[in-house]
Amino acid sequence: MQLNDLRPAEGSTKARKRIGRGSSSGHGTTAGRGTKGQLSRSGGGKGAGFEGGQQPLAMRLPKLPGFIHHGRVEYTPVNVARLEGLYDNGDVVDGETLKAKGVIKHADVPVKVLGDGELTKSLTVRVDKVSASAQAKIEAAGGKVESAC
Repeated sequence: MQLNDLRPAEGSTKARKRIGRGSSSGHGTTAGRGTKGQLSRSGGGKGAGFEGGQQPLAMRLPKLPGFIHHGRVEYTPVNVARLEGLYDNGDVVDGETLKAKGVIKHADVPVKVLGDGELTKSLTVRVDKVSASAQAKIEAAGGKVESAC
């Protein structure tokens, strides 16, 4: 037996319907589409998403969710507990040193120091924002908070 001898089992396949091949074929003239009407035309039909004249779902939903405030500043949060583990007494905390220690990706991103954790080291903090609790902990440890350059 060769590959060219293989045949499907008797009765398992059916000849395809040859549409539009003359009237004697039974599928000529109108090619099984009937006469006249939207569905008999080329490109006819209602299209995807048509809901019988009802407003389609894609048009009923809002275009974009919510409101986006383009002037909003997104701060990268850094807790005082993180500063405690990374810095020594008398160090300066700013964008450059935070980037060097791998806390932030870029030195120019806005940073806000938050007051979660304890701080025992005296640090000079020069970041964009400092929470009230963080400022109290920094000053209680003998450090100071300066405005960002």
